[in-house]
Amino acid sequence: MKVLVTGAAGFIGMLVSQRLLARGDAVVGLDNLNDYYDPQLKRDRLARLAHERFSFVKLDVENRTGMDELFARERFDRVVHLAAQAGVRYSLVNPHAYVDSNVTGFLNVLEGCRHHGVAHLVYASSSSVYGGNTRMPFSEHDGVDHPVSLYAATKKANELMAHTYSHLYGVPTTGLRFFTVYGPWGRPDMALFLFTKAILEDRPIDVFNHGKMVRDFTFIDDIAEGVVRTLDRVASPDPAYDPNQGDPARSNVPFRLFNIGNHEPVQLMDFIGAIEAALGREAKKNYLPLQSGDVPATSADVEELAAWTGFRPGTSVDEGVRRFIAWYREYFRV
Repeated sequence: MKVLVTGAAGFIGMLVSQRLLARGDAVVGLDNLNDYYDPQLKRDRLARLAHERFSFVKLDVENRTGMDELFARERFDRVVHLAAQAGVRYSLVNPHAYVDSNVTGFLNVLEGCRHHGVAHLVYASSSSVYGGNTRMPFSEHDGVDHPVSLYAATKKANELMAHTYSHLYGVPTTGLRFFTVYGPWGRPDMALFLFTKAILEDRPIDVFNHGKMVRDFTFIDDIAEGVVRTLDRVASPDPAYDPNQGDPARSNVPFRLFNIGNHEPVQLMDFIGAIEAALGREAKKNYLPLQSGDVPATSADVEELAAWTGFRPGTSVDEGVRRFIAWYREYFRV
């Protein structure tokens, strides 16, 4: 197949692209290489994608003309849409960046799929859509109408927009709600990266909500495997869907939503302990209140993903953190 991967220079995009290339697909990778974090890390990820079946396009997804021309020229079979303005906390500082990239950009992707016969669109949603939900584990069948950050609201908007295009134009769409992705080549604004850097530099780490947080940390290899498996099973209408009952994750059109998480939530202090063990150093801790837009706990019910793809993430935090630390020491030579 010829697959468009947006956000190909990103953390998840790089590994998904590698897996598609390894099995024989042609990949067009799109990224704008913005400076939300060090673009050199993005360029180094791209360097790992050098392949005769890989081509790179530097483009903003919110560039309507550029996206129209790209879809018309390349005639993609399938699309993996991962490009987005990431980060819950940054959405409190620069909200316009989230609407431009995550809403307008997603509309351009949907329009490209609609007008150029794309057989399946798989796109990144987020566990943040669960917002104020407190029932654990989070289920795709629960309502998600109370986001607590603009980032979460844009991801919920993506799911609604996808359903609209599945309904109006028959575009098969599958949304994946990622749960706290971590691992080698990860984002420098994420906790694992920040904690590791601070500990090695003998600086204190910021521990929010006084450490009373739980996260469904999900290793990057598991995420990439879930994305590719989902891409291979095209979304289809649910014959059992009852419009009188309603179900946020199902429909009578080719639309699906799945959680993709490790389904074994970990206490933040245990996660920090795994980092300390891998580094052989104890962290200095600066305990702080819960930040605006954040939630105290996440936990993924992945039974729907397992039933649809036959796959459940399963890499332990101890193993995943060890692999990250090994990469970090090699990449930064520390």
